[in-house]
Amino acid sequence: MDGRRYSFLLVALALVFISMGASLAQGQGKAGNNKKAPYDAASTHYEVLKPSKKGQEKFLCLARGACNGKHLTCPSQCPERKPKKNKKNKGCFVDCSSKCEVTCKWRKPNCNGYGSLCYDPRFVGGDGVMFYFHGAKGGNFAIVSDDNLQINAHFIGTRPQGRTRDYTWVQALAVMFDRHTLVLAAKRVSQWDDSFEALIVRWDGEEVNVPTDGDAEWRATDSDEREVVIERTDETNGVKVTVAGLVELNVKVRAIGEEENKVHNYQLPANDAFAHLETQFKFTNLTDLVEGVLGKTYQPDYISPVKRGVPMPMMGGEDNYQTPSLYSPVCKACKFKGQVDFASI
Repeated sequence: MDGRRYSFLLVALALVFISMGASLAQGQGKAGNNKKAPYDAASTHYEVLKPSKKGQEKFLCLARGACNGKHLTCPSQCPERKPKKNKKNKGCFVDCSSKCEVTCKWRKPNCNGYGSLCYDPRFVGGDGVMFYFHGAKGGNFAIVSDDNLQINAHFIGTRPQGRTRDYTWVQALAVMFDRHTLVLAAKRVSQWDDSFEALIVRWDGEEVNVPTDGDAEWRATDSDEREVVIERTDETNGVKVTVAGLVELNVKVRAIGEEENKVHNYQLPANDAFAHLETQFKFTNLTDLVEGVLGKTYQPDYISPVKRGVPMPMMGGEDNYQTPSLYSPVCKACKFKGQVDFASI
């Protein structure tokens, strides 16, 4: 073999190895990116530091972007993320996303706020318009249906004598994404006692226990690298749920009291307090074509059809959003494209 052919072969081999190395590096880079986005919740991607001398909690932001490496400190008005001594205090919410800020917020659903679902049941949409959607007792309805997220609600209710429609409340929510289903439900109780845990949490069909000590939170360990956190906002019956890159929920279990029963003439039986969920949602990355009783109110061009200025503006569409079960993403208007393993529920 002459020198020129030998040199040519060496150069060709070198180019092949360089190309392979570049491809490998690029593949590793992509894998790293896929692992980070959208699964790391930038808003909660931080390290807790030693609090200040005044007891204000401090944090080191780890999320990518302009906030990376920044130190944030809770305001004096809400020095702790999870206030325990005085539950009436607001909590410190740390946001290490592009907002890079700390704010004081109530750690419970705001039933008059955007994305709320409370009472019998009353919604406040993403457009800020309040409306009622009664559905039917025993029915299941798609509250949100998007490409990567489906949230269904199971309704309980009663129909007093002489009334043509049911009184209904949301007893359970099923949050479906990727290959997982997270269920939040209220137990049936005859007499309400707020010290009794009436909240049920299930992850892929298995009931989970959310701790009451330490950080008082539960984290999914098999969530396809997507961060899923459930943290207590009260000793019983109150939690905040974070599904990174998709949704946050503040949930509270409550029941119908005797006075409320009389005022609204619900005529509830003596052996059922109709425990139900009050919820406020905060969504991330919804598509412009999102559907669902609540979801469609987040469409950019959505115009609410409900009648304004009346005490109970009604939203119809039961036929479009009714699902065969709490765990089914199938309805006339549904568009969920996930791959939930229903056999595990």
